[in-house]
Amino acid sequence: MDDTDRELISLLRADARMPIVALAKKLRVARATVQNRIAKMEADGTIVGYSVRLKPEAELHRIRALTSIEVDGNHGEEVRRVLRGNPNVVALHTTNGRWDLVAELRADNLEAFDRVLNAIRKVQGISNTETSILLSTHKL
Repeated sequence: MDDTDRELISLLRADARMPIVALAKKLRVARATVQNRIAKMEADGTIVGYSVRLKPEAELHRIRALTSIEVDGNHGEEVRRVLRGNPNVVALHTTNGRWDLVAELRADNLEAFDRVLNAIRKVQGISNTETSILLSTHKL
């Protein structure tokens, strides 16, 4: 991967729907060069997909939170498997320091969120959690 590839990825992160012609113009390369580079990065797995990002206001009735999770002993793989299967866990990160995992959670309302937290706390291998509800977003 070279500087042109990194700049192309940056442009796609900002607007994955930007036309190839516009990308080529911004990168000052031929349209075919952009198409070939994108195709190569898709083929080798560098680009694994494209997604839609919603502004926070689009999901007004959604509760979002980060839950820090402490895992007992060698239960990390089991805990990650269970959490990956939970539809309310939208992202799961391993970390260093006090906590072993950080999970991004979403639920439709506080009652549903309470059920999600209770389910997570019951997962065998989880010894402790700490949750912070996300109130507002200042940068995506």
